[in-house]
Amino acid sequence: MDEKFYEDLLNINTMGEKLWDSSVTHYHPYQATSYIALDILFKTYTMDKTDNVVDFGCGKGRLIFYLNSFFKCNATGIEMDETYYQDCLINKENYLDKHKRLSSQIDFNCILGQDYQIKSVENKFYFFNPFSVTIFRKIVNNILDSYEKTPRVIDLILYYPSEDYIYFLENNTGFLLYEEVKLHGLYEKDCCERFLIYRMYA
Repeated sequence: MDEKFYEDLLNINTMGEKLWDSSVTHYHPYQATSYIALDILFKTYTMDKTDNVVDFGCGKGRLIFYLNSFFKCNATGIEMDETYYQDCLINKENYLDKHKRLSSQIDFNCILGQDYQIKSVENKFYFFNPFSVTIFRKIVNNILDSYEKTPRVIDLILYYPSEDYIYFLENNTGFLLYEEVKLHGLYEKDCCERFLIYRMYA
């Protein structure tokens, strides 16, 4: 099934991407995770309505609507770009017009990722290489602070993970590699075409 099929199914518009801007040091350009990649991931890794997911650098909100539609979980998108944030709100309105879900299950915040206050119920965090390891480190430390206050199983889901992210997690945190999902057909040409899921146990 192609991108347009899912866009029509969810009643959203999240296609397109942003070109690299060399003047922006720590934040990477927008590109949504392909629906094909998401389908491959969720054939082996699953979620349910008890999960609370945060997508850092959510762009136009694709992952948020995908997860809420197929798994009925609560999902929050964090996006620093005001234009994309407004796109998220429009997509949310259109999505809810077609899908009978509680509006409160989906939330978007126009804020820097490192400034977002992690909630005690949030247990899964998604990153499509949205920023430098400097920012990633700050966010993971915020997640760990929340974990110290409210111990729980926490998953970090990394798509197209950078070596810097991997090194930091494996050498400076208690997160353990839980699962690797390769995008066969793409991984053979680019070893970054995979998902890595790191888990912190309660």
